Amino acid sequence: MRLDKFLSDTTDLTRSLAKKAMHREEVMVDGVVVKNPATQVGSHNKVSWLGQTLALVGVRYVMLHKPAGVECSARRGLYPLAHELIELPKAERMNTVGRLDVDTTGLVLMTDDGQWSHRITSPKRRCEKVYEVTLAESLEGEEAQRAIEAFQEGVLLDGEEQPTKPAELEMLGSHQARLVLIEGKYHQVKRMFAAIGHHVTELNRSSIGPIELDAALAPGEWRHLSEEEIAAF
Repeated sequence: MRLDKFLSDTTDLTRSLAKKAMHREEVMVDGVVVKNPATQVGSHNKVSWLGQTLALVGVRYVMLHKPAGVECSARRGLYPLAHELIELPKAERMNTVGRLDVDTTGLVLMTDDGQWSHRITSPKRRCEKVYEVTLAESLEGEEAQRAIEAFQEGVLLDGEEQPTKPAELEMLGSHQARLVLIEGKYHQVKRMFAAIGHHVTELNRSSIGPIELDAALAPGEWRHLSEEEIAAF
């Protein structure tokens, strides 16, 4: 790896600033000042900047209990960003595996491993995602049964040409439901309920495939995935 790229991957320096740091003789490789940004370095080299030894971050797999008011985006908007809750170096470089809306809470997975992320999000995998839904008005009796059947058959969403794939709807109460999806269209849960005349007031994702949100994590908290959870995909 080029030295300037190594510096940009392990510090807050851009490659341009890394070159300037080398010009100022702030960078050393194996105890020797190096000014050439094209110098190749690897795991066998000791690289330091201003006396601090640097190391590549590596691949991380993280579970976040996303609170409301947090955005799953790489770009700054009106709300705090999900990666800002993760206390790891270069957390902004991790991909969010299955984003949630700003006001939706629950399980978010984040990783540097693009292939692992793709195995979860690829439509071919038909990965199940479970949501807990709260509705503004009651949905029960015959109306609830019709909703269950409609979701199982597929619902045509506003602006779409094809209906949704079969989804499993279970009513947990007059205003509460559990919904299992195998796809991830934009605002899909809210749009599905809107298609049958109901408004979602609260939405929480409790699982993605075999990985369930850790009950010990409070909103805003995170932890590394276990080896078993990583291997599940």
